[in-house]
Amino acid sequence: MSSRKKAAQKAAKSVKTNDTVKTKDAFRNQLARLGFGTPNLLEATEYPMTRLTQNWQLLNSLYRSHWLIRRIIDVVPGDMLKNWIKITSQMPPDALKRFDSLVRKTQLKKRLLEGLRWGRLYGGAAGVILIEGQGDMLAEPLDLDTVMPGTFKGLLILDRWSGIMPLSTELVTDLNDPDFGLPDRYIISTETISRGIEVHHSRIVRFTGRDLPFWEKQQEMYWGASEVEHVFDELKKRDNTSWNIASLVFNANIRVMNIEDLEQAFTTMDEQSVQDIYNVIQAQNWLMSNTGTQLLGKNDKFQTFQYSFSGVDKVYENFMMDLAGAAEMPVTKLFGRSPAGLNATGESDNQNYDESIGEKQESYLRDPLDRLLPIMFMSEFGAIPDDLDYNINPVRTPNAKESTDLASTRTNAAKEVYVAGGISQKILLKELRQMSEDTGMWTNITDEDIEKADDSTQQGEALPDLNDLGLPTTGEQQ
Repeated sequence: MSSRKKAAQKAAKSVKTNDTVKTKDAFRNQLARLGFGTPNLLEATEYPMTRLTQNWQLLNSLYRSHWLIRRIIDVVPGDMLKNWIKITSQMPPDALKRFDSLVRKTQLKKRLLEGLRWGRLYGGAAGVILIEGQGDMLAEPLDLDTVMPGTFKGLLILDRWSGIMPLSTELVTDLNDPDFGLPDRYIISTETISRGIEVHHSRIVRFTGRDLPFWEKQQEMYWGASEVEHVFDELKKRDNTSWNIASLVFNANIRVMNIEDLEQAFTTMDEQSVQDIYNVIQAQNWLMSNTGTQLLGKNDKFQTFQYSFSGVDKVYENFMMDLAGAAEMPVTKLFGRSPAGLNATGESDNQNYDESIGEKQESYLRDPLDRLLPIMFMSEFGAIPDDLDYNINPVRTPNAKESTDLASTRTNAAKEVYVAGGISQKILLKELRQMSEDTGMWTNITDEDIEKADDSTQQGEALPDLNDLGLPTTGEQQ
């Protein structure tokens, strides 16, 4: 065996017999006091668990007295419900008007807005579905067949600190239930109710704050975290900076009076004479104004010094931006300011905010609506349409010119494909009706119109006459 092979075998044996050394990937420089575990200011930073959501007295105080907290809590739910929803089922206009009338009579939008607000403020709230004649059936599951015409009366909103809480640790175990993994029953108890009222989860609409990990969600009784908890540290920085800047205003002009031989006078005069000097200076200070006079001795001097505020506004604006980032709102939206900077329009910030509102609509608003709409249709119409569906309208809607341009562009594109033989008349009408969700045009195309249309395709065939199909022309749509 060659010496090279013997050396390789020896090295392999040494590797196998050595103990495994565990290492941690981190940077440390002991002499420079830099990195993990070294004694420096950065390493002294800690992030203790505060659970601010459970301090409901502080949440109440902030919501009532702090205008920024009120905007953080109120503005987002208002934008989520600003343009309400659009029923996409094939329903006659009279039926849609009846549905809108039911929404107004039960003040549903107002109640949903209230629930979303308290969910964001306290981390959790609930709406009890009010159905006339079922007050003694709250502990039983809600059966849609038992909802009689005209019995839906809206929602009763309660936050987690005003009397509603999960009854026990029993959870929903039905995989087909939207509330799977959440409390099965709730109890309503207040100072005026001697005995708690038990409510089944199917009669509850939940509004939660920020999502939490599993163990933290259990700590919060299956509710979420308050929005205030998320922004509280940034709020303290902004408030302290603002108060410090306000206090500097009182020191903007510092007045200094140099009195000759004042030190010697204090050492030779009696206590009453010194007090008289203080009284004279104090009286002059009270009487001082822009048009007042100042009494000075022959060799006395009077000077004023002005404090410079340069750079303070930049520091304050940085804290404003941090707070707006924590609240997931543009500075222009949170503070009511116009966009700053050369050629600044704030359009990109508003677009990001609109996308954020769209995500929140899907996460926090769709579940309550999914539960409420079937109940409302049973109460108003006695049945639920087979094609019951809806869209939550976005917070930003295009103006008339933008809608017209969008409709014209998409309609012309569909026409070109049809003329080229790529689609049939039936597909063309389907595409036009699909555009109505975005453009508001071609809303009168019905399923009957689509069924009557030709389903064949032929390259180069003429565009169908919209009048023959019973549809308004482009000019009439505009």
